[in-house]
Amino acid sequence: MQLIPAIDLLGGQAVRLHQGRYDQVTVYDQDPAALATRLRRACNRLHVVDLEGARAGLPVQADAVRAVIAAFVTDGGSVQVGGGIRSTAAAEAYLALGADRIVLGTAAVNDPALVRDLAARFPGRVVVAVDAKDGRVAVQGWEQVSSVTALDVARALAGAPVAALLYTDVSRDGTQVGPNLEATRELAGACGFPVLASGGVGSLAHLRALAQIPGVTGVIVGRALYEGAFTLAEAIEAAGA
Repeated sequence: MQLIPAIDLLGGQAVRLHQGRYDQVTVYDQDPAALATRLRRACNRLHVVDLEGARAGLPVQADAVRAVIAAFVTDGGSVQVGGGIRSTAAAEAYLALGADRIVLGTAAVNDPALVRDLAARFPGRVVVAVDAKDGRVAVQGWEQVSSVTALDVARALAGAPVAALLYTDVSRDGTQVGPNLEATRELAGACGFPVLASGGVGSLAHLRALAQIPGVTGVIVGRALYEGAFTLAEAIEAAGA
């Protein structure tokens, strides 16, 4: 299981939200590009989210994303970018900046044809984010809840050359109380895609538990890493256990 640190961008700073709430923001670094440089010394993939773009429905912090990508992709580092990618133009723009993968969430619910088209054009470079609140997929920067489930989204994309599904339990995101192992296991066992787990990781034990779930190929960590619950080296070791 690959360990993937997250850099969430808000106002040009690296932040984390609590349970996806934009009124509960913790700033961790005022220079996200410098943070990316430090992370690159130990890991090979980075997860970047334009939080303002997720709410607006189009990329907002392209300059900050560009700087982070430039800092991380040296010597083969890979960056996956999400937040506001709801058009072909937005997807192509981030790929042109050097992103290895693009992450689509709201579009997977509201415009699955777009996701299928992008996956066909860029096989293995599209990650579909399924962010659940009480079992239903949240959209528009997690501020609205749809009527579909994570598995519904996966079934709608069956057969598409999608790189992975990124599953987040929004109620646990930023809380460090532990990931939703049961829901993650259920999705990984039924969806037919590799699964990236996210939301609630707060200890090395949480990482080890996720690593034991068949089909979970990566885990995204943020707050626990930045607040010193474990070091990046420890997290990488635990994820590979």
